[in-house]
Amino acid sequence: MDFKSKALFASVVLGWSMAAVAADPIKIGVAGPFTAGSAPMGVSMRDGVRLAVSEINAKGGLLGRPIQLVERDDEAKNERGVQIAQELVSKERVVATVGYANTGVALAAQRFYQDGKIPMFINVATGSVVTKKFEGQPENYTFRNSANDTIQSAMIAQEAVGRRGFKKPAILADSTNYGQLGRADLEKVLESKGVKPVAVEKYNIGDVDMTAQLLRAKQAGADVVLTYGIGPELAQIANGMQKLGWKVPIVGSWTLSMANFVDNAGKNGEGTRMPQTFIQEPSTPKRKAFIDAYLKAYNPPGGRMPSAVSAAQGYDSVYLLAAAIRQANSTEGPKILAALENLNAPVEGVVTTYNKPFSKTDHEAINFENTQFGEVRGGRVVLAK
Repeated sequence: MDFKSKALFASVVLGWSMAAVAADPIKIGVAGPFTAGSAPMGVSMRDGVRLAVSEINAKGGLLGRPIQLVERDDEAKNERGVQIAQELVSKERVVATVGYANTGVALAAQRFYQDGKIPMFINVATGSVVTKKFEGQPENYTFRNSANDTIQSAMIAQEAVGRRGFKKPAILADSTNYGQLGRADLEKVLESKGVKPVAVEKYNIGDVDMTAQLLRAKQAGADVVLTYGIGPELAQIANGMQKLGWKVPIVGSWTLSMANFVDNAGKNGEGTRMPQTFIQEPSTPKRKAFIDAYLKAYNPPGGRMPSAVSAAQGYDSVYLLAAAIRQANSTEGPKILAALENLNAPVEGVVTTYNKPFSKTDHEAINFENTQFGEVRGGRVVLAK
């Protein structure tokens, strides 16, 4: 082989090599509960993430590279969340992870992303403390685009006490980190309004009989039930109230919109209200396009997303992360973090258009302005009037 041939051969090999490097996928973790009671929000979130990634990849990917999702089912178990975080950071070497539907799992997992300098993008879990755990450190790698419990508890209290005038609320919250942290936030807001709950009751995941808790609340004279928990057990509250012949309104956190509450409670869930960042109504062209694409891709029963909030926030989290990666022109964690804290262009999502959603001291993208009340009507969640 002469010199020219060798040079040509070398250039071809180099070209192939550079193309292969350029085409290496950008690995993004997706962690959430894809099975058991939290599955409606986990699966909906994952499917929203998949939809956004398919759209981005169809347009050439990021930085000339396709996005590859590395999906893991955390089963809503804290210990499983820890294992997954370690695997995604150390073995899979993801550039970021999106997901986390359960506050307890997020709290257990986040230190591995923090230590690895890998952005952790929470798009469902709402525990107020999650984004604050590392806020005193020079860099905080936890971001969120769901309505945290500070927002939700204030909205729940305002709806029940401020707008509708109830004076004797009862609180029923599950025993998880999510339920108990949310309950504490809610009690704090009620206290600021001069209202003390007449009953504060706890129940466990998997409980199928709320009679004892409901009887105590009823006997205490509660005129409204405020909830913090996951769908299946929330349905037991609504159904238990019907068995007792006790009819007072239910107002609670966003999880009352999950399909396994709406379906399992049936007519007993009618009129239930909850804060929502997204309702499955084609109120804007962007939302209509998203809903149509989701229904076409996944064909959920009855044309209803199991958890529309989770799907929308999952979808938006990918576009926010993609905007940061493009702006940083890098997949290095510290550079993505810096870009997220100072996004220089608006990002159009289906929840909202995000205009500088994060800063160095604020890693919460959602606020009161893009959160509204939904209401269960006719087996669906609609905008409350």
